[in-house]
Amino acid sequence: MKQTPLAQFIKEKRKQARMKQEDLSFAAGVGLRFVRELEQGKPTLRMDKVNQVLNLFGYELGPIEASRDEKS
Repeated sequence: MKQTPLAQFIKEKRKQARMKQEDLSFAAGVGLRFVRELEQGKPTLRMDKVNQVLNLFGYELGPIEASRDEKS
């Protein structure tokens, strides 16, 4: 799976908080598998669970302008 900006953000925030993936999953109330898939950039994830993780760091999902590749 390709590392996405969201995956990079979550991983960076987790490391800044000096948490292991297991710690993050427990604190956010999501499964360890979910945290691993999130950090690996899985393209299909439940938004409510992503928000549970983001809320630990004071963030939530929101719309952003999509970057368009000129080749598309």
